[in-house]
Amino acid sequence: MPKADAPRFDEAFRADLRALFRWRRDVRHFRRDPLPEGLLERLLELANLAPSVGLSQPWRFVLVEDPARRAAIRADFARCNAAALAGQAEERAGLYAGLKLAGLEEAPCHLALFAEGDPTQGHGLGRETMPETVAYSAVMALHTLWLAARAEGVGLGWVSILDPAAVRRVLDVPGDWLFIGYLCLGWPEAEEASPELERLGWEKRRPIAERLLRR
Repeated sequence: MPKADAPRFDEAFRADLRALFRWRRDVRHFRRDPLPEGLLERLLELANLAPSVGLSQPWRFVLVEDPARRAAIRADFARCNAAALAGQAEERAGLYAGLKLAGLEEAPCHLALFAEGDPTQGHGLGRETMPETVAYSAVMALHTLWLAARAEGVGLGWVSILDPAAVRRVLDVPGDWLFIGYLCLGWPEAEEASPELERLGWEKRRPIAERLLRR
């Protein structure tokens, strides 16, 4: 098979890529107008290029369009979020209560992401000692989708305050699928230069020097 000519990424591209990383946001505030026809499919095609252990491609996306299923997801979020609020320390409970932690009402597009627990594709390569790499691979697909969406001006919010078993029941998926997250996609209400959790005082991003060990 002839080798394809590899693309060359110049400094202008690298600068744009750095900007893309810096401007990726976990979006909670969406406009309600729908995405253009075909855009979601293009984004998922790019997500499908993500790396995966043993080339297993264990990610499974579920496009949630049924109003009753969406309502059930919102109800589960409300239950889980109330429990999370009750578990907050007194000094942080007020701050937590003021956070908008999901765009489930406004976002026009809802995707649930799962990982197949033991996919036959890939023939088990790389999973013998670390079976959790299946879930890691699905997260790689999520991150690829996130960046691809941001490049199109589309916001994505990762909702994790949900009961995985309840989500599997609501969406009627196999019981051995691992729930990775519920994704809201749509046009963001505003573009922000910093993460919302940082702006609201919940947490701040730390420099890489605090996250790097040398041995």
